[in-house]
Amino acid sequence: MTEPSFLVTPEGRRIAYRLTDGEGPAVVFCGGFKSDMEGTKALHLQAWAERTGRAFLRFDYSGHGQSEGAFLDGSIGDWFEDARAACGLLAGPLLLVGSSMGGWISLLLAREMGARVAGLVGIAAAPDFTEDSMWGGFTAAQREALQRAGQVILPSDYSDEPYIITRRLIEEGRGRLVLRDPLELGFPVRLLQGTADVDVPPSVALRLLDHAAGPDIRLTLVKGADHRFSTPECLRMIEQAVEELLAR
Repeated sequence: MTEPSFLVTPEGRRIAYRLTDGEGPAVVFCGGFKSDMEGTKALHLQAWAERTGRAFLRFDYSGHGQSEGAFLDGSIGDWFEDARAACGLLAGPLLLVGSSMGGWISLLLAREMGARVAGLVGIAAAPDFTEDSMWGGFTAAQREALQRAGQVILPSDYSDEPYIITRRLIEEGRGRLVLRDPLELGFPVRLLQGTADVDVPPSVALRLLDHAAGPDIRLTLVKGADHRFSTPECLRMIEQAVEELLAR
């Protein structure tokens, strides 16, 4: 595979990306927490874009994948700024596809870019997870450790390497929450959610569905699907959701 291209964000971070030219609206894939643009869903959409002649952008947030920077230095706001800079490579309308944390990032992009967004597909979208899942789920001892040492260590179900959660991640995230204030989504939205997802449970998707306002917001629950949402059937559902919104 060829080396990725790089851009430098207005904040000075060097971000890796891969851009496929094609017909618009351009599809932009926003990955998850500690994920990268070489994941199963991103690569599946890459192959779909090449097969159908669609414009497609995938990228790595700073501290992720092939982008520069240290993961522990990052925050939701930093990664939102990275995504915004990546979207700046494109002209015209965008269709955002956000997986897990990327669902939150996509909502932040939509809130800022407004009319440029032609649609949004959320895959186990995790808005406000630093506050509701992490901080809200910490024990008293973990909260004390975070305040005292500036970080807390959590086990990961996806690798042998644990998650190190920093105080900056939690505190900066409080300025990026989207479920506390009105959330107007004036474009078609498709939310895909597995019922067996223990990382971002269906209650999060239901809360987002209830909170967001818009003319065409739909949630699909997939019985037995987990947080990865990467079985052949789930990947096809993602593809179908993107194609449906593009057809509109």
